[in-house]
Amino acid sequence: MKRVMLTVAYDGTAYCGWQVQPGKETIEGVLNRCISELTGETVEVIGASRTDSGVHALGNIAVFDTDSSIPAEKFSYALNQRLPEDIRIQDAGEVDSTFHPRHCESRKTYEYRIYNAPFPLPVKRLYSHFTYVPLDVERMSQGAAFLVGKHDFKSFCSVDTQAQTTVRQIDSIEVRRQDQEIVIRVAGRGFLYNMVRIIAGTLMEVGRGQIPPERVKDILEACDRQAAGPTAPACGLTLVGYEFLGGGCE
Repeated sequence: MKRVMLTVAYDGTAYCGWQVQPGKETIEGVLNRCISELTGETVEVIGASRTDSGVHALGNIAVFDTDSSIPAEKFSYALNQRLPEDIRIQDAGEVDSTFHPRHCESRKTYEYRIYNAPFPLPVKRLYSHFTYVPLDVERMSQGAAFLVGKHDFKSFCSVDTQAQTTVRQIDSIEVRRQDQEIVIRVAGRGFLYNMVRIIAGTLMEVGRGQIPPERVKDILEACDRQAAGPTAPACGLTLVGYEFLGGGCE
């Protein structure tokens, strides 16, 4: 028996998120089905990040156990022959049998993309949120700075969360403009349900001039979801990186 780790990229548009749900197509469900067909075993992957419906990833992490004779590093080639074209394995390799991606100290990086122009661009519609209202990137950056560090992010979390604690650490937030796109890049040690999308929705309110940048600090301290801005649409969000920090696994 060996444990194989996969780096998985996907366009989340057609899927109801990562996690298996009865009667719904999910990334995890497709991986389970394709790996099971390939190996002849009943396989259930363990994912590092349970992305929401419509959210994309350049490199989510999943592991699974198998008795297959296929070398671990060859699973990327074998699975990409079977997977739909909107899911692709970027890398595969063997890891220790005790390795669990959600029990290791790690840093995830997300990007939220906003297409900010007078009119929408069709080729951007699946991977960015469109708004024609001008956004002030400098104001957004000033507001974002209040979120860096270890805080209680209850204001930036869906009321449906089942997390035992809403304290999280954000290592960095960068807001930059690339031509007609604004990119909010957030790196942290862990994220709550809808946290990045609520941060993006709140910073867009700051960029529109509806909220002064310094009020983001008050929103954070309120620990009240109603104090923050709206949850930005899922299409603009991509998990772009996953880094294991070497602090050990539980």
